[in-house]
Amino acid sequence: MANTLRKDLLTAPNAITMVRIAMIPVILAFTYYEGRVNSFIAGGLFAVTGATDFLDGWVARRTGQVTLVGKFLDPLADKLIVMSVLVMLVHLGRVPAWLVILILAREFMITGLRTMAMGEGIVIAAGQEGKYKTSIQIAAIAFLLIHYQYRVDFLAFEVDVDANVVGTWLLYLSLGFSLWSAWVYIRDFFKAVYTPDGGGPREGQGS
Repeated sequence: MANTLRKDLLTAPNAITMVRIAMIPVILAFTYYEGRVNSFIAGGLFAVTGATDFLDGWVARRTGQVTLVGKFLDPLADKLIVMSVLVMLVHLGRVPAWLVILILAREFMITGLRTMAMGEGIVIAAGQEGKYKTSIQIAAIAFLLIHYQYRVDFLAFEVDVDANVVGTWLLYLSLGFSLWSAWVYIRDFFKAVYTPDGGGPREGQGS
């Protein structure tokens, strides 16, 4: 068992996941030591780390290296990255605590239900709304990390963009998709548990 787990950890997809987890303290360090340059670097690192969310899963499927460790680490990495940065943003006063509490509560609740479903041999795939939530959330947090106001040149005109304001509104939007996807998942969970055919798994990915 130990040898199998050790072997699984050394696969390319899981190595990518571990690198993504290792980026968390780097992003937090640039975020904590505030400044225009550090904030911009933190936002860029987070955007790249979040955008490569698909990479480890894609490599695993392409190379036939889908492992039990990978199934555990991949969603864990996603949640660790988002949760740790959101907590730091609350500490810095860039986002309201109640908003982050709702987001984190949703993640814990869905993770708990997914664990219960897997324990009963029930597979409930998340829907398209989960993809929307994840994409908007990554963009929102990246803007919140950048934080400062920048003048953006669109060739024909220039406009001042307040990254914190943009990030805050995107985070509110992502919360809407979070609650929507949570409701859909809960509905499908109880449908799978309490109906004879379980309704079958839904297509799509996300959480």
